[in-house]
Amino acid sequence: MCGRYVLKINQQFDLLHSVRIANWPKEDRYNIAPAQNVPVVRTVDGKRVADQLRWGLIPFFAKGRAGPQTLIHARVETFETSAAYRGPWKWGQRCLQIASGFYEWHQGDGRRTPFFIHITDQEQFAIASLWDRSIDEAGSAQDSCAMITLPANKLMHHIHNTGRNPSRMPAILAKEDWEAWLTGWPEEAAEVLKPYPDDRMGVWEVSTLVNSQRNQGPELIAPALQL
Repeated sequence: MCGRYVLKINQQFDLLHSVRIANWPKEDRYNIAPAQNVPVVRTVDGKRVADQLRWGLIPFFAKGRAGPQTLIHARVETFETSAAYRGPWKWGQRCLQIASGFYEWHQGDGRRTPFFIHITDQEQFAIASLWDRSIDEAGSAQDSCAMITLPANKLMHHIHNTGRNPSRMPAILAKEDWEAWLTGWPEEAAEVLKPYPDDRMGVWEVSTLVNSQRNQGPELIAPALQL
């Protein structure tokens, strides 16, 4: 679920007004994929920072080495106890993974069809994520993240019916919950993890061009032609 997503840089993101370091990409990205660096907002030494982290968490105990599985998703049901995620959760290493929309695939009529999903009341939105720092034997640090996923709302349950973990969706946050996720007590942060209302989400079918992460450009989010 949500293995590819979109970020349009030229849109306004209110949270950036209070960010100390704007280490941000300069171009729109229409097919962000696992193991790439992605824009996040996090709190470091009490101050809000915009950074780019590897999407696919490398736990602190892995000594900078990514495992055979790319840890891009942390399940809401298990991240508090999972070996990979319980450390970042315990230490309050929470961040906002920034997006303008994401892709999901639906299995039906003998084919796997991609859809583009966006949020109708937020041009750019934040997905609740955890981050960690892993240091290799040479002393180089690698910061990485994984987005929280949870059971799908009614809309996403209908669309996301394929893969190893169907009927899931990213933990998209309401604007008023960003601060609680970044700086709240664990109980406050956990409380904001809930399915985004499906009546505030828009969706349409897109071209299979998105199936290859080599493809980029606004044509990827254009509605597919219905023949």
